[in-house]
Parts: sequence; C-alpha cells; structure tokens
Amino acid sequence: MIRHRWGIAVAAALVSVGMLVSGCTATTVASDQAVPTMDNPWEVAGATSNSGPSGSRPGVPDTDKKAENGDNGKIDKLALNAIADIEEYWQTEYSKTFRGNFKPASKYISWSAKAPESESVQFCKSSTYKLVNAAYCPLDHSIGWDRAVLLPLLVDKYKEMSVVMVLAHEYGHAIQSQADLLRGFLTDALVKEQQADCLAGVFLRHVAEGNSKHFTLNTTDGLNGVLGATVAVRDRDPNDPDAVHGSAFERVTAVQMGYTEGAKSCKGINKDEIDKRRGGLPVTFEDGERDEQLAVNQETLSSLAAQLGKSMPVKNAPKFDYAGVTRNCASTTTTEPVSYCPGSNTIGTDLPAMAKRAGEGASGKEEPLSAVVTGDYNAAVVFVSRYALAVQQDRKLSLTGAESAGLRTACLSGALTTKLSEPGSDPRLSAGDLDEAVSGLLADGLAAADVNGKVVPSGYQRLEAFRTGVLDGEQACLTQFK
Repeated sequence: MIRHRWGIAVAAALVSVGMLVSGCTATTVASDQAVPTMDNPWEVAGATSNSGPSGSRPGVPDTDKKAENGDNGKIDKLALNAIADIEEYWQTEYSKTFRGNFKPASKYISWSAKAPESESVQFCKSSTYKLVNAAYCPLDHSIGWDRAVLLPLLVDKYKEMSVVMVLAHEYGHAIQSQADLLRGFLTDALVKEQQADCLAGVFLRHVAEGNSKHFTLNTTDGLNGVLGATVAVRDRDPNDPDAVHGSAFERVTAVQMGYTEGAKSCKGINKDEIDKRRGGLPVTFEDGERDEQLAVNQETLSSLAAQLGKSMPVKNAPKFDYAGVTRNCASTTTTEPVSYCPGSNTIGTDLPAMAKRAGEGASGKEEPLSAVVTGDYNAAVVFVSRYALAVQQDRKLSLTGAESAGLRTACLSGALTTKLSEPGSDPRLSAGDLDEAVSGLLADGLAAADVNGKVVPSGYQRLEAFRTGVLDGEQACLTQFK
C-alpha cells in the first residue's frame, strides 16, 4: 500500500520580513509567581480584562529615551515606549532568575527601509539600505528597527502589541547574551530563537497583569494579535539550512512556556529539551513531499476516518456522510464545514467547503507577514475535531460548553494529530501540518468548537489546549478539561 502523507502548503512570503541577519543575532520577531486560573490560564490576576483594551495606554507621557537616526514619529515613540517598559521590567526581575545584574542595551537605532542608499545608516556593521527588519546586535549590545515598513506593517495587521512582542523578543536576545544562556558561539540557532520567544512571553504576562506603564493587553484579541505576529514570522521551509526561527507550533509553544511558567522555563530550553518536545513529530520533508498536498475529497477523508478509528478507537463507531453537513439534528446546531450529530452518531462533511478551506484553487500567493497557513491539514484538523466529539460521546462526556467540551475537543484533536504522525499511519502527517492546524485554531478555532460550534474567544487558550494534546496525549485532555 502506498503511504500517503499530508503535505504542507506552498507558501512564500512576498517580502522577507523578519528573516533576520544571522550574523548579528538579528531576529524578528509576568512574574514567575503568578498563578493562572483553572478555567482560563491566560486570564491572570490583575489583568485589565479578557476583552478590555490592548495597546498604548491613553494619557501616559512617552518615554524620554531616544533612538539614533530616529524621526521622533509615532512608530519610533511606540518602539521606545516598549523598550522603556521592557527594560523597567527586567531591571527588577532579572536577578531573580539570572546571575549578575541587568545591563540595558547600549543604544537604539531607527531607520527607514524606504530611504535612499545615501541616507542609510550602519547597524551591526551592515547597511540599513532596504533592510526590513528588527534586531538585536551582540557586537555592541544595541537594538534596531525599521520604522518605515516592518513596524507599520505589524501595527496594521496585528495592532500595536505585536511591535511590543517583536521588541520583547529582540530584548530576549540581549538577556540571553548577558545571562550566559548561549553556552558559547556554537549554540544552536533554534535554541536562541526559542529562548527569546520564551523571554518575550514572560514580559507579555507582566503586561497582561496590568503592570506595564505604557501598555495594556487583554487575553482575547490582544493576545490573538500578538500570536498572529509570532506565527507570521515562522520557518516556512524546515529543510532550509537558514530556517532558525522554528515552526509556528514551536514559536507558540515557547511563548506560552514563558507566559505560563516564567523565566525559569526559558533557562531550561536547549537542544535536548526541544528534541524531547518534538518527539516523533515530523520536522523536515521527506523526498518528494515538499510541495505535495493531498486532495480533500471523499477518498482521502475516508482513509483519514479509518485511521482515526485505529488511532483512538470507540465502541460505537460514527457514520460518515460526505454529501454535506448533518441537518435536522435534534437539540444541536449544525456546524460548517463539518458537523457531528450525537443523536445519529454521524459526521457530515461539506466537501467543496473543506477543499476551499484547504486552499484548493487558490493562487498560492501569500501576503507579507501572513499568519494564514493554508493546506490540507488546515481543513483536515476540523474533520479530526468532529471525530473527537464522537470519542467524547463514547466516553460519556458532555459535548456542550466552549470552555469544557470545546477545549477538550481541541486537546483531543492535538492527541490525534500526534497519533497521525506515527509510523504506519495512513495518511500520515508531514512537516508543516502542525502549522496549518495552529493557523486555523488561531483564525477561527473551528477545531476547538463544541458540538454547537461554540468557541472560546482566546486563540491562546485554544492553542494551549491543542498543544496539551499534541505533547501529553488523550489522558491529559480528559484530566485537564472536565
């Protein structure tokens, strides 16, 4: 039998935004004692609210910090306010986790990627001409950013807090350098990026707790936007030797580690920890599968359904209807493009809608800094999630409630996703499929919906549930989400 694998969507950014200068550690982009609530680990004591404002606090004077070559405009002020709050946080918190005393960056440099070459400046011993980037330079302990293209684009697509996230990530590199986290120049590049993402997550927790002078961050659309920016700057081709930022799944995981577990968890990130976390999940393409996508049709989904039955068996196997979603299901709201009817134990699928979700027929052209990762598994994970509802019914669990059944569904979908990566699974996951699932969970959360389509508004919460399933399996889902 030919073994099919889910393939990654062909995605090439129109602008190489955030793929930082490796020679300068140039990368784009909470107190440790805070305890998350059981219901929502992203709602923290002191947070403004889960739906309050996110971004710059109104009426707060700008910092008096200045950037070399800056224009004193809105974007530079935003960046400098972010740096002021980041430095204030680490000035207090650094010595609680790391050796020695915190050393602020030596200087900040702003430039315009639109400026003519004659007006470019030097950053990290390189010209800033057409440099669309934000970075930390270890050569002189400085931080720089493009105020004309990169940061405005981030604000436009993901709001102001995405700029704070990017600069908190860059400052993470400054922290790891002085905290002796790198263990010399041979430290794996992915380790550096994961540590910096984690340290950014630590600061984001501080903002969400309401302790930042210049910024607020809510735990729904605010965190969703920050995470969207994180996903946008991901490694699109894991086989590329210059791919150092990590997949969307890995970046999300690192941010969440810092946010929920604090700076001590960032110290524990090394190559062994990342390898253990990856487990048997596919991280590179096998020969011939780089651009391969499985068609989302009845044949493919029937194979997937059969594999799901083997991966997580149930006593009463659900029926599968590929003529469309289930209608007239008593006391249940039909969900699109896949539905589960508990009364008839039937999973109904709208094949054309699923194919569209997978990106079939699309141009393949990707917007700059897009957090959308189309592909077969973006659609397939929604199908998997409806099977997860059948599993819950078989286990005699409630199928309603966004924070209970919905998050348990996302978690079980993660557990099933890991099982689909195991040798012998047909179809079997390939590199990039987790990112497609992450993108869908962040965008609309259909794979985290209860039987009636109810979804928690926090993309972070949905992704945390999915990540729990991927890394810890079915039992963790049943224990954590009751």
